[in-house]
Order: sequence, then C-alpha cells, then structure tokens
Amino acid sequence: MAEKVQKVGVERVQGFLYYIDKQGDVSRAKMARGGKKGGKTEKVAKAGIKKQAGFLYFLDKKGDISRAKMVNA
Repeated sequence: MAEKVQKVGVERVQGFLYYIDKQGDVSRAKMARGGKKGGKTEKVAKAGIKKQAGFLYFLDKKGDISRAKMVNA
C-alpha cells in the first residue's frame, strides 16, 4: 500500500511522463510515440523531498508524491 509523502497537486497533461527526479522534485518529459523521439525534461514542481532506500516514489492520481515499499525479488 502506498503512503502520501507530500501534497503537490500537479495537473497532468496527456502525452507526458511524470516522475520524481534525483533532487526530489516533480519533472516531466514528452513521451516518444510512433517513431518520434521524446522531448527534454522540465521541472513541474519543486518539492525537495529526501528519498529513502527501499521505497519507490511516484506521482499518484491526485498529483501528489507518494511512495510504496519495494519488494526484493
């Protein structure tokens, strides 16, 4: 089960991939489609969260940063 880390409220735009970058901020990149290459990354929101080892950080459906414990396979 995921736990909410920080409320950000990012509005998603179709055709972009959203992720939490190394600095702990929300970034996005244009997705590659139909032979076209993807675009450069751009920061969407500054959050500055500190990531802990063993957790997967992601942007949830409400546009907030959440994390889930990773299971070692």
